[in-house]
Parts: sequence; structure tokens; C-alpha cells
Amino acid sequence: MVRRISSSQARSKLRQAQSKLRQAQTKRRQAISKLNQEIRAYNSKVRAHNARVRANRERLRRELQKLARSTSQPRYVTYRASVQTVQQSYLRLEQHAETNVHDGSLDRFLDLSEREAANSVSVINALHGESTENESDVAPPASSIDHILDAISPDVRNRWHGALYALNPQNPDAARHFCTSARELLTEILERFARDDEVKAAQPNCDLTQQGKPTRRAKIRFFFQRHGVIDEAVTDFVEDDMENVVQLFHIFNKGTHGDSGRFEHSQLLAIRARVEGAVSFLWSIITGEAFA
Repeated sequence: MVRRISSSQARSKLRQAQSKLRQAQTKRRQAISKLNQEIRAYNSKVRAHNARVRANRERLRRELQKLARSTSQPRYVTYRASVQTVQQSYLRLEQHAETNVHDGSLDRFLDLSEREAANSVSVINALHGESTENESDVAPPASSIDHILDAISPDVRNRWHGALYALNPQNPDAARHFCTSARELLTEILERFARDDEVKAAQPNCDLTQQGKPTRRAKIRFFFQRHGVIDEAVTDFVEDDMENVVQLFHIFNKGTHGDSGRFEHSQLLAIRARVEGAVSFLWSIITGEAFA
């Protein structure tokens, strides 16, 4: 027997059905809106990434053009060779990335690596007297790595700011003070965030120094392993980049014997920017920002 319902019950069921339909339509619109937001956010991120890549590549191209103009200059031969090693290492890294499929996790790292490659050329160009980009006579900007120094210790931060304060062409002790602080900063980062026992536990057969400590390369590899990145081309570039900064200290440390007064303001700023950029690059690897 067919069940009979009253007109009020029919209207109630109709309202319920209409309400469910409206809810379904609302959910659908919300889902579409969320999808569109995600698409816009993704497209914006892609555009920003592509813009950074274009800017980095254009800057690297300009810096290499400047370097080509100074091929006849005999100064800084060892450091210049180190710069060329960084460029060759970056080219191998880029070729490796193009021929090996990855899930996009290295895109940010490649972006940062290209910037480091440009930074290394920028310094040798500045040492050869080429004007640096965004060169200005105004006071240098505030330290760009304070957030990193705060994560290490207040003492390291204070020593770094003392080095920056002393870094000026009139100070004959600028080279020794700056190089000492910069070396200590890089050493402190490696020692604090890649402790010897942790590195040896993660890499039982890692390379060791004559003192039995894991090498810098082993510590760099340790950082990558923590983020699931096992790639020698990646490790090679970071090692060559860090070595380039160390070679820069050798150049600048000659200031202990009187050369620091010959460095111009723009050259000192370029050297400072190179060190701060390298510290930020290493920090992005430690924290995983380079793979975000």
C-alpha cells in the first residue's frame, strides 16, 4: 500500500531536499574557490620562481662578461681559479639537474646555487676594480644574517657585528678582524649543526681530517642526508662554494701586512656580501629551506 503523507510533510521534505541541494552547491562552490586559490597561489609561486631564475641568470651573465674583460690582469690568480672552479661546478650541477628527473625539490636549491655562482664572480670583479651592482656611497645595510647568528649564540652575533664595524678602508686591522670573525662563524655553524659524533654515526666511512674529525665535505653531505638528498653533484657545488669563501679569506688576510688600506669601500662591501650570502646559503641547506 502506498504511504500517504500530508501536504505539510511534503513541503517539509521538499524544504529538506532543497536545503541539501543548496548545501551541496555551496560545498561545490567552496571547493572550486579553494581550487582556484591554490591554482593562483601555485601560478604566483611559479612566476616568482621564474622571475628569480631570470634575474639570477642575467646577473651571472653580466658578471661573467665583466670577468672576461679582465682576463689579462695577473692579480688574485689563485682566487680567480677558485671562482672558475665554482662556475664549472655550477655548470655540472645544472647539466646534472637537466639530465636527471627530480620531483622539483631541488628547484629552490638550484636557484640559490646560481646566486652563489654570481656572487663569487662579483667579488673577483670588484677586486679587479669593476663596479658592483647597486653600488652606493651610503652606509652599508644592516646585517642580513642576524636571524642565523641569533640561532647560534649572542656571542657570535656580537663578534660578527664587531667585525662589520671594523670593516672600513681606513682601518689597517680590518682584514684580520673580519677574516677571523668570518672563519669562526663558518666553523661554528658546521660544528654546532653537524657534530662530529652525529656525522660519524650517519656516515661510518666518512672522510676524516688528520685530527680524526669529519671533513667539511662530510659535514655538508650530512646536512643533505638529513633532508633525503643523496647527490654528489649537489655536494660538490656546496663544497666548492665554501672553499671559494675560504680562498677569499686568504686574499683578504694579506691585509694584515698592510693591503687592507688599498681595498676600496665597494670592494669591502662586495667581500662582506659574499660572506653573508654564503652563510645564508649554508643555513638554507641546514634548515631545509633550500628544498622548500
